[in-house]
Amino acid sequence: MTKEIEIGWEEWINLPSLNIPAIKVKVDTGAQTSALHAKHIEIFSVQKKKHVRFEVSPLPERPNLTISCSAPLIDKRKVTSSNGESENRYIIKTVLVLGIKEWEADISLTDRESMQYRMLLGRSSLDPEVIVHPTESFLLGGLDKGVYRKKKTKSLKSRRALRIALLTREPNNYSSKKIKLAGEARGHEVETINTTRCYLDVDMDNPQIYYEGNPLPKYDIVIPRVGASITSYGLAVTRQFLLTGATSLNEPQAIANSRDKLMAHQLLASAGIDIPVTGFASSSKDTKGIIDTVGSIPLIIKLAESSQGRGVILAETKKAAETVISAFRGLKANFLVQEFIEESKGEDIRCLVVGGKVIGSIKRINKGDDFRSNIHQGGTAEKAALSRKERSVAVKAAKALGLSVAGVDILRSKRGPLVLEVNSSPGIKSLDQTLEIDVAEQIIIFCESQIGIST
Repeated sequence: MTKEIEIGWEEWINLPSLNIPAIKVKVDTGAQTSALHAKHIEIFSVQKKKHVRFEVSPLPERPNLTISCSAPLIDKRKVTSSNGESENRYIIKTVLVLGIKEWEADISLTDRESMQYRMLLGRSSLDPEVIVHPTESFLLGGLDKGVYRKKKTKSLKSRRALRIALLTREPNNYSSKKIKLAGEARGHEVETINTTRCYLDVDMDNPQIYYEGNPLPKYDIVIPRVGASITSYGLAVTRQFLLTGATSLNEPQAIANSRDKLMAHQLLASAGIDIPVTGFASSSKDTKGIIDTVGSIPLIIKLAESSQGRGVILAETKKAAETVISAFRGLKANFLVQEFIEESKGEDIRCLVVGGKVIGSIKRINKGDDFRSNIHQGGTAEKAALSRKERSVAVKAAKALGLSVAGVDILRSKRGPLVLEVNSSPGIKSLDQTLEIDVAEQIIIFCESQIGIST
């Protein structure tokens, strides 16, 4: 059974599909069309269907409160305003909620910055069972000020298409292709952007990122998969995305924390996370001292900035250790000296942490006599069951470095789980092939949660 409702000529309306819990609307039965205040309007495609992305400032008295919205594009029409001016406007269809009534209507997008009301509701968009009293205001009540409190706005959920930037120099590798496909499968646009082809306009009022000579549009979120060799520039580009209003899957500083192995170990130690005994020194006069600090032979010597098992050497004698250290110093390379965990037998556990939870774990096993278990070095993988302690350590390690998505490598030792490394751009191929989960989809779902999208 349907029921009529009575409203005034001005009300607070809810647009749930756009994640706008309340915006003051002028109900004008003399106007044919409806209009919503929108700025930074951009068109993009999701699975060959056009969408429109825009920003709304629902409260004129709070100009810093902006909500990023997107919706399928229905049409582009010429609309004539009450003052006789014509304008070509994008048209979207969205859900309107007034009191107990909920219905869909076509809404045009335009800049209403100078208008008293950020939304106009014309007669073509009114539900037949809505009765308008032209002399009454706010018959459905005033604004619930709680809906725009900072903590509450983060929890508002809607379903909309996101514009995602995948920052990578390897668009055709397994992880990049899977993330792109997973995003598109969930209705989002995912654009792969070569990090080194970006250049930056660092401006206080209008920061821009240019790509292959053209300014990039606005993005909801950036997924940085920055190669170790371009860490500094990749982080600068990621920071620039933040300046343009995007969210980053992993914050630039968190990525920097993970890339500097010395800093990472210091942060892990300060968080009370057990790691292999680790030494660091600058002067060649301290070679003996740093070896003695680690306290056992054989030991591991690794470059402070390396990945995929490269730059990691096992020194089986003190003399060999001194020779390797001397060679690294000759290259002016920063390095760590680390205890060798013999009982791990060339095995480690890779835990994938997403949003503070371990969503999967594998045991990586070395190839032959190689002490490294990295898949890139020829290692193999199998499913791994984690203890409660190992699961807790993995989550704690990602948090210590500030990473939302991380591959945490753990060694099983006689004194318990030891965190060997934390990776900010973990490869997902071995996890996908070993586990019965879609890792890329889990990453995209987490991206949605960061923007306030319901799953």
